[in-house]
Amino acid sequence: MEEAPFPVAGVLIAVLSSFINGSTFVLQKKGILRARKSGRVYLADCVWWCGTLAMVVGQIGNFVAYNAAPAVVVTPLGALGVLFGAVLAAWVLQEHLNLIGKLGCALCCCGSVVLIIHSPKSENVTSRAELEERLMDPVFLVYISVVILLLILLIGWLSPAHGKSNIMVYVGICSLLGSFTVPSSKGLGLAAQEAFSGMPASDSRALYLFLGLLGILIVSILIQFTFINKALESFSSSMFEAIYYVTFTTCVILASAILFKEWTALGIVDCLGILCGFITVSVGVALLRISQDATLTWGQTKAKNE
Repeated sequence: MEEAPFPVAGVLIAVLSSFINGSTFVLQKKGILRARKSGRVYLADCVWWCGTLAMVVGQIGNFVAYNAAPAVVVTPLGALGVLFGAVLAAWVLQEHLNLIGKLGCALCCCGSVVLIIHSPKSENVTSRAELEERLMDPVFLVYISVVILLLILLIGWLSPAHGKSNIMVYVGICSLLGSFTVPSSKGLGLAAQEAFSGMPASDSRALYLFLGLLGILIVSILIQFTFINKALESFSSSMFEAIYYVTFTTCVILASAILFKEWTALGIVDCLGILCGFITVSVGVALLRISQDATLTWGQTKAKNE
């Protein structure tokens, strides 16, 4: 059996989108701070709108990337956005990036390379009919039901009570919504191929699927957008982006594994490689977060006077 070609275009687009997405939180945070300082609402700040525009461009890039490469490799590459966001935050927001943070950046890069090397080379779902069958899979339906219940709990109860004091509330909402945005992005590409192919037999069914997935994608992105800005009003952009990356990636990989079953095309070596790559990236992201509160020195610490 001939091995499928490596999705070079999808990986390149994913990397570019990651860098664009990495600037969104920093620019939006800068806009919020500028607006707060001048006594205006951030909706009137041009820097905030630049961050919002970057988010739109990044989402479009993600959509193209998810339809050109497996989600299990595209999503973890978002770590490069965390890296770029940390560097940009140090420059724009004067958020200090010390030696620990730089080590975290290096681990993010190394882990991303490992993920690319061991990523799936082909897709398991290649048609609208296969996608519909996967969407009706009982395991996927149970998973989505659990996600919806958690979102109702977080948005309806925990967010008003604890959102401004506990970052995991907003992070949890935005991350769980990834279980809808990424499958919808990949599904839209498959449905569009038949919905606009000019084949009357499949046009109607494919069009309904396309519109349904488009609606889910738009609603999910709007809710994410709302709670991302709520989080940036209360927490550091670097802290939010680092934690958000790990939880979002975990939710997306889990949802993609259940729906698209991309892991079935991998051998044991590649599975272990992806696992190690993801752990490496997660440790790098954790170091980026820790670097805000810790310092690393090469000199000997002074002993306390007795």
